Amino acid sequence: MTNTALSRARAALKNLFIGDALAMPVHWFYNVHDIDRAFPDGITTFEAPPEFHPSSIMSMHSTSSGGRKRSGSPQPEIVGDVILKGKQGYWNRPNVHYHQGMQPGDNTLNAHCALTLMHSMAETDQHYDSDAFLEAYIQLMTAETPAHPDTYAESYHRGFFANLEKGLSPKQCGAVTHDTPSIGGLVTIAPLVIGERLKGTSLADTRKLCRQHLALTHPDTFLADVCDAYVALIDNLLFRDTDDHIEEALLNATRSLAKRELTTLVKSQHSEREVIGGVLSTACYITDAWPAVLYLACKHHDNPMKALQINAEVGGDNVHRGAVLGVLLGLINAEAADEVLYARLTEQASINRAIESLVG
Repeated sequence: MTNTALSRARAALKNLFIGDALAMPVHWFYNVHDIDRAFPDGITTFEAPPEFHPSSIMSMHSTSSGGRKRSGSPQPEIVGDVILKGKQGYWNRPNVHYHQGMQPGDNTLNAHCALTLMHSMAETDQHYDSDAFLEAYIQLMTAETPAHPDTYAESYHRGFFANLEKGLSPKQCGAVTHDTPSIGGLVTIAPLVIGERLKGTSLADTRKLCRQHLALTHPDTFLADVCDAYVALIDNLLFRDTDDHIEEALLNATRSLAKRELTTLVKSQHSEREVIGGVLSTACYITDAWPAVLYLACKHHDNPMKALQINAEVGGDNVHRGAVLGVLLGLINAEAADEVLYARLTEQASINRAIESLVG
């Protein structure tokens, strides 16, 4: 294993958490003018979330299952009773920030799931084990004393624990809702790929593991196809011999947007906000979120922090895009991780231990 590959792996994993935390204060802001009003100097460092969230629809989301609230017979509460203990009261108020109360440098829930996966691999000889991950995931989510700082849990978390409360086996708890095929499903994939490939697991076997892991929480055929592309791209960038074909590798990874169309967007004179928010939706759905990640990686792979800042400032599901984008930028440029920002991550010590267990 070359030192270059190890440096790329470290930068990729550091950037996963940087990209998430940087975007957190304006997560799911859908009007860029609201972002500019909240942060007139731009988002250049970690910030706390504003108390008022102009685009928040958290009060519309179900606290008993995945998806939105629906009428009918009452269901057992998941938010407050099973997960996010003590946080349910924030869900029924208008304009509450999804990450209310979090501090600058805090990571959101899906990034904590990635960290949990990394620690679970460290306890199983640095290899992925679905049973070990599920045990650690359930412990993270149901701890009496909160094991993460977040207030919000995506639909897939709520659906998973609703099924678990019904008595289903953890491996059968993956729920299908309108937003199952979302970019958040890819946040835990990179640590699995990097850890397994550095330990000698074949690319084919690693891809199979990733599909199985994804299906635990995001059972969706198209998302699994995008996951395959992401796994292959991580492997390509991690072990490449030269930098000559980086943009080509990124463009070849698109699934929902033709390579020609993505190339046109990258080469166009349109601003990033015209592309992501105009041509491509800023929402979580993988059909637009994945090409948006590739677009930013192509356009700004020589300036990783600029790419992560732009990703934050276009809003929408920017934390999950930021985590995936950060991985690609770290792999492209082993010096991409901003060490000053990295040192300010709340969980930096825990993240360091997890990275060294996979890469060291």
